[in-house]
Amino acid sequence: MQTQSSIPKLHDTTFDSALRWFSELQCSGLLFHPEDDPATIVRTANGIPVFTDTEVQELRFLIRELEEKLGHENMIDAAYPIFMKAAGVQLDA
Repeated sequence: MQTQSSIPKLHDTTFDSALRWFSELQCSGLLFHPEDDPATIVRTANGIPVFTDTEVQELRFLIRELEEKLGHENMIDAAYPIFMKAAGVQLDA
């Protein structure tokens, strides 16, 4: 039985595309820090993993692609404003 992935599509490996992808993860309730292994992300209410094994492999692949194309720091920089917004922190323009 095949299940459809809940992971948003990464359209490109540019900074803007990474920013959009992290935003789509956040809007879907799936945002996690790219330095964390997606296999370790669990729902706080019940401890159940957020991602299926297939989604974990997909996310590891996408994060690796972003890191290879953008570099580690630029990938983190793309995620940063999304994390700050999710935390309720308004960044200066």
